[in-house]
Amino acid sequence: MGPTGYGDSPYQCFSAFAGNRLFIDLQALREQGLLSLQDLTNAPAFPEEHVDYGQVIEVKTGLLRKAAHTFCTESSQDERAVFDAFCRDNAAWLDDYALFMACKVVHKGSSWADWDLGIRQRDVAALQEWQERLSAEISIHKFVQFEFFRQWEKLKTHCGQCGVRIMGDIPIYVAHDSADVWSHPELFRLDEKGRATAVGGVPPDYFSSTGQLWGNPLYRWEVSAASGHRWWTDRVGAALNLFDLVRLDHFRGFEAYWEIPAGATTAEEGKWVKGPGAEFFQTLQTRLGELPFFAENLGVITPEVEALRGQFGFPGTSVLQFAFGTDPQGPTFRPHNYSRELVAYTGGHDNDTTVGWWTSSGVGDNTRTAADIGKERDLTRAYLGFLNEPVNWVFIRSILASVAAMTVIPLQDVLGLGNDARMNLPGTASGNWQWRYQRKALTREIGEELRRLTVLYDR
Repeated sequence: MGPTGYGDSPYQCFSAFAGNRLFIDLQALREQGLLSLQDLTNAPAFPEEHVDYGQVIEVKTGLLRKAAHTFCTESSQDERAVFDAFCRDNAAWLDDYALFMACKVVHKGSSWADWDLGIRQRDVAALQEWQERLSAEISIHKFVQFEFFRQWEKLKTHCGQCGVRIMGDIPIYVAHDSADVWSHPELFRLDEKGRATAVGGVPPDYFSSTGQLWGNPLYRWEVSAASGHRWWTDRVGAALNLFDLVRLDHFRGFEAYWEIPAGATTAEEGKWVKGPGAEFFQTLQTRLGELPFFAENLGVITPEVEALRGQFGFPGTSVLQFAFGTDPQGPTFRPHNYSRELVAYTGGHDNDTTVGWWTSSGVGDNTRTAADIGKERDLTRAYLGFLNEPVNWVFIRSILASVAAMTVIPLQDVLGLGNDARMNLPGTASGNWQWRYQRKALTREIGEELRRLTVLYDR
């Protein structure tokens, strides 16, 4: 839900606390009198099948600026009081975020490590000077966050009244070019110029023979621990205000993470380094209470990782697409080996769609050979016992029929879409996160089949 930056990726956000302005409902702003009907009807036609981020950002940013100006100049005293209360309640992250975004505008979008020295290093006098200089721009970014969270709260309340819980995600890392790293440089592995000295990723895997080089700066866990993990506690608390249940991304990194020297061209040069471990989660529990987490425990999973997960009772994750190939964990991903406390997926956001995976040659999107694919398909057919049924519905039925307490089905698999609807290809910097659901794609027949399977398997 965060404000995406580089590559439009939710794992490269400008803030771990702020909301994404692109989700704000402009119609609601019109109903508040902050935009006109003409503002909305003048918008260009957008493609139906994918998100054109460049065009959307340009149009929506302009309209949000106009709405912010109208609010700041014409809103009632009562509305201003609600806005001021929001700013006070969220000042711990909002003040830095709004200034960060305002400074990015002045610096033409460049990374904070390339800004003027004073503001880059957060000199007290420079901070005050830039806050005064950019006060109008700062107000715009604060209004956008105010409106995002106001609309989200209405949506979340409505969902709760309908018995719908919302599941979110906490990425383990944050983007280097973010308000978080700029405002808390002591928590990250940076040099004196603000550049990362070590970055995150994973060793060679299913998706890449050279590993995945994410580029996010690594944490100084000892500094975080000395503060009682305050930033992390605030971050998790913010996520729990947004969501009812949270997927903890790259859980294995909390036990040990893959450290890659800054400047490396691939992730092959990395090494495993011990993470914060149990002490980290004990601190979170002490400060926040019960943690409604489940662990994304995929990748190179060791007994130590599973022991940490078990210690805190976090359900694990299983992806059915990984059950039939060469993954060493493959047998654990087969439904007859599921445990009750598990979240089972047909596929995840990094996978191809189930139809795309089934029909793929493997070239360019993972490390499977033609021989691997042949064996994988034979085992899939033998294990799931099907011939000509649509493979997406075979996968959906298989996880719904399992003992896993929760199942997750990407909408692309519900719709039976192929490779063109893939959400993300790990290791690539562009062309991802663009797939767009089309309004009439969910038919009555699909709904009836989902209902039938839901009832049949006591979901």
